Amino acid sequence: MTKSLNFEPIFQAVRQAVAICRTVQEMHLVSAQKAGHEPVTIADYAVQALICRMISRAFPDDAILAEEQGGQFVELVSDSERAEVSRLLTEALGERVTQADIVRWLDHGYDRDAERTWVIDPIDGTKGFLALRSYVVAVGLLVDKQPAGAVIAAPGYPTPDRQGALFYAQYGVAFRQPLSGGALRRIRVSDRAEPALLRAVESVDKSHAGHERMARVRAAAGMPADALERLDSMEKYARIAAGDADVYLRLPRLRSQRPHMVWDHAAGTALVQAAGGRVTDVDGSPLDFSQGRTLARNQGIIASNGRVHDRLLAAVQQVLAEEARGSQ
Repeated sequence: MTKSLNFEPIFQAVRQAVAICRTVQEMHLVSAQKAGHEPVTIADYAVQALICRMISRAFPDDAILAEEQGGQFVELVSDSERAEVSRLLTEALGERVTQADIVRWLDHGYDRDAERTWVIDPIDGTKGFLALRSYVVAVGLLVDKQPAGAVIAAPGYPTPDRQGALFYAQYGVAFRQPLSGGALRRIRVSDRAEPALLRAVESVDKSHAGHERMARVRAAAGMPADALERLDSMEKYARIAAGDADVYLRLPRLRSQRPHMVWDHAAGTALVQAAGGRVTDVDGSPLDFSQGRTLARNQGIIASNGRVHDRLLAAVQQVLAEEARGSQ
């Protein structure tokens, strides 16, 4: 089904979205003139509305799963912030955009049952966005509830031109392109398997994952403690897909009830799998994207280049068994 899709409209929307993000950062973070606006709120709604607008025109019958809805925009966002979102979209699109337009776009495809579902994370990596670190604009595609495609724009990805990179997955293959434009280049995961050579990435935010638990897993797998970089956002998945990292663990903190949200993982999972890697739960089962907004049936996440996946699964189970004995 994905072979018949032209992803060019998504590329266009995602690039426009990054331009909006950079404008918001310049106006409300770098500049001292913050005008009382909340930059993440402004960027989240503007980016999601922009992408939903494009999907509504290019793929009008498809479903959309995303964090924001029109009712939230009307009820929870201040008058001045709604006006700012309208202004940003008007400038980006070269046409007058009203708040009614934004509400309609935000709600397009919501609560619809369709063969194809676009999963949008407008600003993935909120703290990275605020701190001018890494964040991504991510659009994943589920076909029959399975990850089948992705477009991930990573403005902070380390590149020679410092303009970031765009990652794309479809047809079971993955590509990388300069965010500023240029030729698509196919990417694949690394072939590193020796534990001492492996490079790991994990979340910066301690509320998202148990850093100490994941350190024990890496030690059990024989990985060096210093071969680790903490990153915001789904850029972690992109690093693995491009061969710049090998392991991403997401184990929740002990007794944590925080759910894994679908939009935090759909695009990244599709990208890593298309690049030849593996993404599973901590018991080796696939991630289950059929349960709505959350990965309700999944305990945690292991993403890897595939060559070390079984070793990681064994290490996780070892740590979980040790924790179970310690709690008795």
